Amino acid sequence: MSARFVALVAGIIFFFLAVLTQGVLPFIEPSARTTEVTAVVRTDYGQLKWMLSDATDYTPTQQLGRQIYLREGCWYCHSQYVRPVTGETRRWGPVSEAGEYAYDVPHLFGTRRIGPDLTRVGLKYSNEWHFAHFWNPRELLPDSIMAPYRGLFDTPRDPVKIVDDGAGNRTLENNAVTQKLFDFSSKVQVKLTPNAGGLLFVPLEARDKAPAIIVPNNEYIGNTVMIAAETKELEGLIAYLQKLGMNRGKWRDVFEPQQLEVTQATLPRSSEWIAYGRVVYERRCVGCHGAKGDGNGPAATFLYRQRPRSFAAAVFKFRLTKEPVPTDGDLLRTITRGVRGTAMPPWYELPLTDRLAVIQYIKYELAVDRSDPAKPYSFFIEEPPGAPLHIQRPPTPSQQILVRGKEVWQIAKCWECHGNTGRGDGEKAAGLKDDLGFPIPPADLTTGQFKSGPAVEDIFRTMTTGLSGTPMPNYRDSLPEEDRWALAYYVLSLSAFTDPITGEPLPIAPADRTALNDPKLQADTPDKAYIPNGRAQRTGGSKAARGSPRGAAAAKQP
Repeated sequence: MSARFVALVAGIIFFFLAVLTQGVLPFIEPSARTTEVTAVVRTDYGQLKWMLSDATDYTPTQQLGRQIYLREGCWYCHSQYVRPVTGETRRWGPVSEAGEYAYDVPHLFGTRRIGPDLTRVGLKYSNEWHFAHFWNPRELLPDSIMAPYRGLFDTPRDPVKIVDDGAGNRTLENNAVTQKLFDFSSKVQVKLTPNAGGLLFVPLEARDKAPAIIVPNNEYIGNTVMIAAETKELEGLIAYLQKLGMNRGKWRDVFEPQQLEVTQATLPRSSEWIAYGRVVYERRCVGCHGAKGDGNGPAATFLYRQRPRSFAAAVFKFRLTKEPVPTDGDLLRTITRGVRGTAMPPWYELPLTDRLAVIQYIKYELAVDRSDPAKPYSFFIEEPPGAPLHIQRPPTPSQQILVRGKEVWQIAKCWECHGNTGRGDGEKAAGLKDDLGFPIPPADLTTGQFKSGPAVEDIFRTMTTGLSGTPMPNYRDSLPEEDRWALAYYVLSLSAFTDPITGEPLPIAPADRTALNDPKLQADTPDKAYIPNGRAQRTGGSKAARGSPRGAAAAKQP
C-alpha cells in the first residue's frame, strides 16, 4: 500500500468528516443551546457594569440581512469569533461566548479573515458609513480588497434632472423613476446633497417625503444627478451587521483602546511630518472629508444625516479649551475614539505617529482660509489654542443629583431640541442646521451613543464647551459647575438600562436595578458580571451568588 493511496483515503475520510461536523451535525444537534451572555449596562448613575443576560433573536429585518450575508458570500472572507488571546481582545473586543450563537444556525465562525472579523462590528460604524462602504469600499479604505456591492442599490439607468420647485428651491424632476423613490405631494421634505461627481444617495426614509436638493456651499453645480437608492435588502444587511456583538450590550463604552484620555500630545511642526500626514490623510480621510478638507468627499452624499467635518473653517466640535481652536490632544482623542453614532470611526488601530502626523496636515494645510490667495489665514498659527480647561473629579452620583439634573434639563431648555424623553424629537429639532447650512438632528440620548464619549466627564466637557459649529451651546457661564455635573449625570441616566440599538428599556427586575445602582458593586469584567436574583435561582446558584457579582472571589463587595 503506497503512501499516496493512504493520503488519498485519509483525505476523503477527513473531507466527509468535515461535512458531517460542520454541515450536518449543527442542524441535527446545535452545540449552543444556551442564550446566556454577559452584557454591559449603564446604571441610573452612569456607571457601566457587566451583568448576566440573555441573547436575543434577530428581528425579521435582521434575519433578512443574515440571508443576504450568506447569499453574497460575506462569510468567505469575514470570520465571527473573538479568541481568548490579547491581540484579539485589544483589536476586536471581549471574547466570544456560546450564548451569542444561540440563533446562528448554521454558524459563521469562519477562519480565513481575508477581511476583518465582524463579531463586534455592531455600532462601530453608522448606517451611512455602511452605505458608502457597500457602494465603493475603496472610497473609505483605499487598501480594501472588498468588491463593491452596487447590486444591492436601486440605480436607475438614466440621470435625473434637478429643477426649480416653483418656490425658489431645488428639487428633482417628477417622473416615473422619482415617483418610486419619493412622495412629491408630501409637505415633509427630505434634504439630500449630491457629491461633486453628481451621485445622489436616496435612503428608504425618503419614500414618504418630497425631495429637496441642498448645496449651501456649491457642493455640486450640475443640473442632473445619478441616483443610488437604498433597498430593503441593503437595509436588512446593515441591520444585521449592526446587531453583531450587541448582545453584549454597551461593551464598546468600556473598550480600553477607545478610552484615550489626553490633554496634550504633539509632533514638532516640520515639512516632513506635514508631508507624511498628507499621505495618511489621502489614504484614510479623503473619501469623506474631501481632498480639500471641505467635507465634500465622494462618500459624503451617503452621509445625509450628519455631514463630514469641513476643516477649512477650523471649527471643531470636541475640545477642552475655552477658545474654539482645539489642542493636538483634543484632535488625537477624537481621531482615536471616533465619533459614536456618525460615520467617523475609531482609529485606535492606526499607529500613533500616523494619527499625530495627520493632525499636523489638518492644522497647517487644511485649516487655512484661502479666500485671499495672497494672504492665507492659518487658524492654528494666528489663533493658537489656549491651555486646556481643568475638569475636577466628578461628584459622587446620587438620587439628589439626578433630581437636580432633571430640573436643570428644564431650566436650560434641553427638551426644545432633544425632546422631553431625550429621543432627539423636540419641537425645534426639525429646523436645526449647522454653520454650513446643513440639517443636523439632535442626538437621541436614549441609545447611549454619545459623540464626545461615554463617561460623565465627557458629557460635562460638552456642557462646558458646547459643540462648535452646531446649535449646541456651551453652558460654562450660564450654569454653575455643580449644575453642569448634575445635568451630565441626568443625560447619562436617559440611556440607563436600555438596548443600545433601539433605546428601548431592558427587562430588568426592580431589585436587580437597585443592586446594580449601588456604587459599591464591582462588576467591571465579564468574569465578575452581576447575576440577577431570578437567574441565580433558576440555575441553582448559591445564596452568595444571587444578586451579586459572578464568581466566588467577586462575591465580596468592597
